[in-house]
Amino acid sequence: MDRERGESEDNLDYSVANVEKALHQLYYDPNIDNKNLAQKWLMQAQVSPQAWQFSWALLSPNKVPEIQYFGASALHIKISRYWTDIPSDQYETLKSQLFNQIACFSSGSKIVLTRLCVALASLALNMMPDRWPNAVGDMVKMFQTESSDVDGKARCMALLELLTVLPEEFQTSRLPQYRKGEVRNALAQESSVVFPLLQQLLQTDSPVFISQKALKCFSSWVQLDVPLLDCECLMQASFTSLHNAELFDTAVEALVNAISQPDAQRFLAILLNLADSAAIREMGEHRYVNTLLKLIPQVLQLQEQLRQAVQNGDMETSHGICRIAVALGENHSRALLEQVEHWQTFLALVNMIMFCTGIPGHYPVNETTSSLTLTFWYTLQDDIMSFEAEKQVVYLQVYRPVYFQLVDVLLHKAQFPSDEEYSSWSSDEKEQFRIYRVDISDTLMYVYEMLGAELLSNLYDKLGRLLTDSEQASSWQHIEACLYGFQSIAETNDVNYSDVIPGLIGLIPRINISNVQLADTVMFTIGALAEWLADHPVMINSVLPLVLHALGNAELSISSVSTLKKICRECKYDLPPYAANIVAVSQPNPSNKLAIIHILGLLSNLFTTLDISHHDDEPEGTEAKKKPTLQGPNPVVVVLQQVFQLIQKVLSKWLNDAQVVESVCAIFEKSVKTLLDDFAPMIPQLSEMLGQMYSTIPQASALELTRQLVHIFANDPTHFVPVKALFLLVTSVTLSIFQQGPRDHPDIVDSFMQLLAQALKRKPDLFLAENCDVKALFQCGVLSLKFPEAPTVKAACAFFTELLPRCREVQPIGLVVHENGKLLLQATLEAIGGQAPRSLMDHFADILFALNKHCFTYLSIWLKEVMQQQNFPSSRLTQVQKETFSQQILRDRVNKRRIKDIVKEFTLLCRGLHGTEYAAEY
Repeated sequence: MDRERGESEDNLDYSVANVEKALHQLYYDPNIDNKNLAQKWLMQAQVSPQAWQFSWALLSPNKVPEIQYFGASALHIKISRYWTDIPSDQYETLKSQLFNQIACFSSGSKIVLTRLCVALASLALNMMPDRWPNAVGDMVKMFQTESSDVDGKARCMALLELLTVLPEEFQTSRLPQYRKGEVRNALAQESSVVFPLLQQLLQTDSPVFISQKALKCFSSWVQLDVPLLDCECLMQASFTSLHNAELFDTAVEALVNAISQPDAQRFLAILLNLADSAAIREMGEHRYVNTLLKLIPQVLQLQEQLRQAVQNGDMETSHGICRIAVALGENHSRALLEQVEHWQTFLALVNMIMFCTGIPGHYPVNETTSSLTLTFWYTLQDDIMSFEAEKQVVYLQVYRPVYFQLVDVLLHKAQFPSDEEYSSWSSDEKEQFRIYRVDISDTLMYVYEMLGAELLSNLYDKLGRLLTDSEQASSWQHIEACLYGFQSIAETNDVNYSDVIPGLIGLIPRINISNVQLADTVMFTIGALAEWLADHPVMINSVLPLVLHALGNAELSISSVSTLKKICRECKYDLPPYAANIVAVSQPNPSNKLAIIHILGLLSNLFTTLDISHHDDEPEGTEAKKKPTLQGPNPVVVVLQQVFQLIQKVLSKWLNDAQVVESVCAIFEKSVKTLLDDFAPMIPQLSEMLGQMYSTIPQASALELTRQLVHIFANDPTHFVPVKALFLLVTSVTLSIFQQGPRDHPDIVDSFMQLLAQALKRKPDLFLAENCDVKALFQCGVLSLKFPEAPTVKAACAFFTELLPRCREVQPIGLVVHENGKLLLQATLEAIGGQAPRSLMDHFADILFALNKHCFTYLSIWLKEVMQQQNFPSSRLTQVQKETFSQQILRDRVNKRRIKDIVKEFTLLCRGLHGTEYAAEY
């Protein structure tokens, strides 16, 4: 079989026997590779010309359903995708064959019958309206004709199946856009044939399975933009079917589809646009609204069935009825609002939906209905607020009380269950409840736009009563839900001018926080009010202790850290007095890594605001700025001394954690930049800690901090010893990284080169130390020049441009350069010759300039030697070109700009780009 499939696709390849073998392999072969091979081959077979032959054979009555199904599917694919390949004189034959097969399978396999119906539906859509103008009518006649071979019920089910799949096939068909409009109109007109048939089947004592199929067929057809008023009779029949438990779900689907179909809203607009007289427009509007007004009483009549379902815990029934009510209210609220004389009828529907919103039980464990209603409340509010001001006033008189009631209902629904019940929920149920509460939060935020400040006053009064009523103890769930309402509104709305916020801030400390969920909500509420606190800093002390206390609880780390971040961001200029408290509260239990990292980050940001002076890193080549010494202890130093204790505890647990180390380095880097000389007393401690961190887990952030210390303190004799010890330690550790292979650590190499350059600039004496291996550092620099990362290469070039001028003053450097300078020159010329990007050429030119200026005698010898190598630095160069370049370099010892121009010209020659348009544009 596999060999045959690998052969060329001739007529024998896709034979009936081969198709059957492949299907057997697909369904029954345990080997997944064989299954995949069979599936791929069968997909090719379905689209092959031979499909027209084997499809009919596979439908033979003696075949198993899997084989018959493949035959029917192949026919559908050929008709739907390759319609233009079918000769027009074959249309009628194909139609007849499909009708016959559907008749045969009307009492056979249902999946095969459905596929054949889909194939005939595709045929009809491609032939409508010109070649088969009365397609649906012909289908009905064909199956209503008596046949001795097929009983009446089977024929009826086959017809209903065909009529059901016809609109569905239209929705997914590949018809060109212009054809889609034609076919849609033709189908919409054919509903006049389908609907009476369905109505007849639903009004007689038809078997349940036929009524169910008729409802599904109706549900399918209404999605073809059939005008709502044409559906009245069938919708009435669907409402009646709701009382039959076996038909309930199907009837709900049909009603929701009929009410929600896009044309239900669009029909009136189309009618008004097309109407050529005011009388016709008025009549159309009247008919549309009249249909809607007839629907409301029918929906309201379901209230008793809804209450019974809720009482009996029948979630499926309550869910279905709610869907119908919401569909009517959500899709037609504006049209129904405009019927002012019927306002009580619509209000009754709104109240029914309110009942569904407040349905007893906890979502999603005891009920799944309330969430369906939330979008309705958005829609109704939008429609009310879209009316002109005069009408708005009228509607708000009716609906503001409704929305205040809605707030009460939503706060009730947002309440957590008892601790015992909540602990029994699955993780999935808890997550669904969390999302449900977020939806409630969004709704409350939206409702605030309508109710405004009065809503906040309402919530404040509720919370005040809950916290001050001495006669009746309130459950934490009530308090939490009320606070959650505040948080929902304050998070996204500007409540800074509300006169109840000071009272709320005063109430929060009175809350007895005995539960994690309540504590979380308290935290998030405080966070939502951070902007208000920034305008009223005197109130920070009322709530900050609560946040700091929560930091010690691992269960509250997310909410407390989030809230502290917001407060620090919004109130940073008012927090310095509390910085010591933030550190102090973190020390007893530094167990939560996430919380600790965030706290360290917050403190590092605070250090820039603790002091009046702000100092950025000085430009290269300038002396470190000296900050005037303040009278009395600097507040940053006081806090930092406490921070040291905290960090020592943190590092004792997470010294191997890169994220923690980076956070620790960040806090000290900012404090060093802020304090400058005032940081001096802490240098021995920090140098020791930094050395310990870098020895354990080398990280670029530790090198950056070391560079800061070298930059600011290496020139001060008082601090030279600890800074020198730190420099030599990190140098030794980094050299071991180079020995093991540095390519995986370009960030460390980059920062290390910057550190060496800074050390050469600020304190070259560091390279005089006995255990400073200058030769190894030189070789590391040469290796770094060959890295693929541009920042690393730039840093290595900067290292050499600082090192070469020290040849005379620092003997170890001079010795190493004289012994190894040729290697540096070779690496530089290799980069210029094409191994480094052209964008870096100026940096390599700086190295040549430094060599020329400080090692001229050696450079002239090295240049002559390296340029004699064949194909160096590029196979494109002639010996004359290389000699010319060498002479140009040696001739210019003072003009750096000229050297850069020479290097740019030379690198173009090396790359074969000299004189090209590409080079000119660069």
